[in-house]
Amino acid sequence: MPRGSVLAAVCGDESDEEVVRLACGLVKQNRSKLFILYVIEVPRYLPIDAEIPGETDTAEEVLTSMEAVAKEMRCRPHAELLQSRRVGAAVVQEAVEREVTAIVLGTAYRGEFGNFSLGDTVPYVLEHSPCRVIVHRGSNLDCRP
Repeated sequence: MPRGSVLAAVCGDESDEEVVRLACGLVKQNRSKLFILYVIEVPRYLPIDAEIPGETDTAEEVLTSMEAVAKEMRCRPHAELLQSRRVGAAVVQEAVEREVTAIVLGTAYRGEFGNFSLGDTVPYVLEHSPCRVIVHRGSNLDCRP
């Protein structure tokens, strides 16, 4: 992978730690910057800068925890909390502004109407990202080796 910074998008699910570990592996390999991003999705009926009870506290806990994971791997992360109408759009915008070489994000294994679903964020980032995208899918607890 070309040298450049990496953006790890976290959301508070079980894939976050692996996302940060993957991003750290890329950063250490290239001696570049690691940005950890948590986006709070704000509903349209609220102002974009509205304080959403509990969300900010959760986001800060997740960021603190993921910073510890990165430091454990000897990376120096730059963590940021944003509020946006759409998580995917915020991730792509940050990637553009920071001129990152790659985005690493995760998704939990989940299904909609009996079918596997990536949700809204992952497809948006895959479609609109100006750089490489690495997606980590969490395990399916129903799968047996």
